[in-house]
Amino acid sequence: MPNLASHAPQDDETAARLIGLNDSTLRDGEQAPGVAFTDAEKLRIARALDAAGIDEIEAGTPAMGDAEIEIIGEIGRVAERAAVIAWGRMREEDVAAALRTGLGRVSLSVPMSARQMRAKGYEGPKDVLARIARIVPLARDRGLVVAVGGEDSSRAEPDFVLRVLDAVAAAGGHRFRFADTLGVMEPFGVRDVFRRLRAASALELEFHGHDDLGLATANTLAALAGGATHASVCVLGLGERAGNAPLEEVAVALARTGRHRTRADFGRLCELAAVVAAASGRVVPADKPIVGDAVFSHESGIHVSGLLRDPATYEALEPAQFGRTRRIVFGKHSGLAAVRHGLQLLGLSADAAAAAAILAQVRCRAEQTKRPVELPALADLHAALARGSGLLHAAG
Repeated sequence: MPNLASHAPQDDETAARLIGLNDSTLRDGEQAPGVAFTDAEKLRIARALDAAGIDEIEAGTPAMGDAEIEIIGEIGRVAERAAVIAWGRMREEDVAAALRTGLGRVSLSVPMSARQMRAKGYEGPKDVLARIARIVPLARDRGLVVAVGGEDSSRAEPDFVLRVLDAVAAAGGHRFRFADTLGVMEPFGVRDVFRRLRAASALELEFHGHDDLGLATANTLAALAGGATHASVCVLGLGERAGNAPLEEVAVALARTGRHRTRADFGRLCELAAVVAAASGRVVPADKPIVGDAVFSHESGIHVSGLLRDPATYEALEPAQFGRTRRIVFGKHSGLAAVRHGLQLLGLSADAAAAAAILAQVRCRAEQTKRPVELPALADLHAALARGSGLLHAAG
């Protein structure tokens, strides 16, 4: 179990605080409509998460049956660094199922809002507190390290959340997960909530944010700024409805903003994303932050001109950190600097008039095809103009 002291908020707000990443791709991510991982895919994802330095893998729900119990146990055996955790409800039978996996950790969920309590057959807040007081010690007595997840915490009564924190601590739980189950929160409110929780409890605090309003990453960062110690994430933001906070976005944003750090290996994030995309049957959008094909591609003439002088003019992230390379593509918004650079890469040269003629052809072709013009096509345009004018020649 992580040392809580090492995760406590620092007095110096500029200090980089270590944050634990709890990845739920194999549990919450697989709950995305139409996603169903095979056992082999689950193991590939688990190994990729482990290799990428992710602290914790929420491997699945043992209560689903024998097959799920078996693969969750296997994930626990193949993970070399990450802690593997079973997920369940606050029920004795779910604790029993978790024990059958052979894992040492479990996250047990309770409903926090009145609406969720009614829907799940709880008799009210007292029933929630009573089950925590009964089930958490039961799980601990059987050798499990227990975290408690608060489903729909964002729509719960604030004072009740504090009562649950006290109940978890009294029962011997080590962490409380505050879940924005419907993704209805905003960053300023999240930060304020976690400041209050942090002031009231010494428990590890985790934020689990859904992306219904497109705020899951921002809300996760806000929770950590407010005192959360752990972030619940999924690769590519996979999950129910609009998904969850994307692992790759949260990990890199934490490092880029400078106040927090994780153990994530940035050089493995693209490979990890590819593994999950293939297993889930989802296409990674070209402009997906961090791992999309286009995020280190540049076309605009103004941008390319600046990049050729100083990459930091239009890149806040260094592509090499992610095992990527910068790519200059040619299109409607390209400028002469990009064309000349492209020709130079090809070992070709052109005077001002010829470069302008090639640029005009690039823009025309891009507008017609609605696709970027790749570097080899630039050579074709150069050759065609050379045949027509005799003005162009190979460099050197």
